[in-house]
Amino acid sequence: MKRCMTHERKLSRYLRVRDQLADLVRATHDPTARRATAAALIHHKTPGVSWTGFYMLRNGQLVVDAYQGPLACLVLAPHHGVCWAAVDRHETMVVEDVHAFPGHIACDSRSRSEIVVPLQGPGDELIGVLDVDSHHLAHFDDADRMGLEAIVQVLGT
Repeated sequence: MKRCMTHERKLSRYLRVRDQLADLVRATHDPTARRATAAALIHHKTPGVSWTGFYMLRNGQLVVDAYQGPLACLVLAPHHGVCWAAVDRHETMVVEDVHAFPGHIACDSRSRSEIVVPLQGPGDELIGVLDVDSHHLAHFDDADRMGLEAIVQVLGT
């Protein structure tokens, strides 16, 4: 029962972040400004995360965009790692142990777990991903998936 309460509390926090982001992004239609605001808000309102940001599809490559945390890989090797798995499968990836994930790209060797959410553009075209890392094993769960997917939907509106 306690896990269910934690799940509900965590999801509730994400929904508050989603609502706060929706209010903030009304100030502009600029997608870069919206992503930068989302990355900062998620990073500072989500306990236990070490890196929060976006990789955008540009000319067939995943290129780093707005983020918070240590330096990131500028371009991710095509079709390797968690971000590309989310792009290739068109689904959110929750990885408990990134070092056990085939083809994992270690931009920060301290990262232990990761969640990656596809980002849809106009016409439901996949345009990039939201990537969130943690130095803790199995840090992300279904509540994180549901919450971050709700937040990403705000960016597509």
